[in-house]
Amino acid sequence: MDGIRGLPGLSLPEPAAALERPAGGPGFPELLSGAIQKVDALQGQADGEAQRLALGGGNLHETAIALEKADVALRVLTRVRNKVVEAYQEIMRMNV
Repeated sequence: MDGIRGLPGLSLPEPAAALERPAGGPGFPELLSGAIQKVDALQGQADGEAQRLALGGGNLHETAIALEKADVALRVLTRVRNKVVEAYQEIMRMNV
């Protein structure tokens, strides 16, 4: 029978092909590492802005924006981590 449940043109990919990454595209570990580095950079920028403001320089508006960007980025990264851990736990619960 051709296709998924008799639907022509719809088929499941080969298992090996499903695990291959697109040509030239980064894999999940590289994407995750890049995201962590970006969050770390935002945290560093926010810390620098806060220090400048504490020393009497800087701009309150820019400091607040930098702190909020760092906070949002950290929350998003935390949610991604939680989803990855949740997926791992789900896979570990599967019967083979």
